Amino acid sequence: MAVRFTLDGTPLAIRHDGHVWAVATDPVRWYERESWWETRHRAPVGAAVVDITVWRVQVRINSASPLRTMEIRRRPMSEQWLLSSLDDAA
Repeated sequence: MAVRFTLDGTPLAIRHDGHVWAVATDPVRWYERESWWETRHRAPVGAAVVDITVWRVQVRINSASPLRTMEIRRRPMSEQWLLSSLDDAA
């Protein structure tokens, strides 16, 4: 998965499963705490990284396709985005 952002850091498009999904509505961002007790990932001593960045975006492949809702997240100390869910838009 690859995410393209605007200059202000808002998701603009997401490449996933061989398609480029355009963000069609204003995305929503929030942060979650890392479950450090459930993972083997460790931060270097003194690093203050506990938040996971999460975006919920409504996307479509083209202007005629239905909206889908993606939830993507990025772990601390990683540039890799992961797909948490992909659902039909409500």
